[in-house]
Amino acid sequence: MEILQKAIKIAEKAGKLILKESQETIHISEKGTNDFVTNVDQASEELIIAEIHKHFPDHAILAEESASTLTDTDAEYIWIIDPIDGTLNFTHAIPYYSVSIAVLKIQSSKHSKNYDYLSGELIAGVVHAPALGETFYAAKGKGAYFNGQKIQVSKAKTLKKSITATGFPSTNKEMNLPYYSKMLEKTQGIRRFESAALDLCYIACGRLDIFWEFSLSPWDIAAGSLIVEEAGGSVSDTNGNMLDLFGKDILATNGKVHKATIASFKNL
Repeated sequence: MEILQKAIKIAEKAGKLILKESQETIHISEKGTNDFVTNVDQASEELIIAEIHKHFPDHAILAEESASTLTDTDAEYIWIIDPIDGTLNFTHAIPYYSVSIAVLKIQSSKHSKNYDYLSGELIAGVVHAPALGETFYAAKGKGAYFNGQKIQVSKAKTLKKSITATGFPSTNKEMNLPYYSKMLEKTQGIRRFESAALDLCYIACGRLDIFWEFSLSPWDIAAGSLIVEEAGGSVSDTNGNMLDLFGKDILATNGKVHKATIASFKNL
């Protein structure tokens, strides 16, 4: 699939830039409470956008650092990109961060000043972790892959046999505490890695069994959610409804413990 192959190359090119720039002085700005952006995020995004425009000039783009400048919402395809997912990790030289790129074939769009709703079908996704040398990718109906090898979700069948991960929003962190407490009680343990895109890929390759999080954006979850589904997992919101990329919350599992997880979240 040409779009996926280009997306992989673009993500890996951005990853090389990130690694190079990480050796220089990093300038950090605060977009909001505990919500950071660096000059490297911006440089990575500029590279990705330029590459997309070069190869697919008719496609639209929704990117984290320039989300309010979404262009051509009448386009057939939109690229949803996060230039560095896990910026705080990156600024502390923690290697758990990634470049996330997904392509959505648009079925309908709702215009607003924030361009805050699009619906369609995810057809390609890539998550590249440059500092770890790991690349996950998938095309709709073609399976999921890690560094060229096909992957699938874990075989855990019960919550007691499951290891989980979550993240906390930059504000209103307490909203996740009841969920955290419940899963801490019912599962083998909880990890907090702080890159939703990579957390989803860890579900896809069987390193994790359950991941949930609140207050996310489309660029955090678009690529990873497709990769999970193509690896045989299940993705929904935390109530078990169909995932809405603009719906702010996500639950991803190996599929075998999805219903049990939703039942545990009920009435929290």
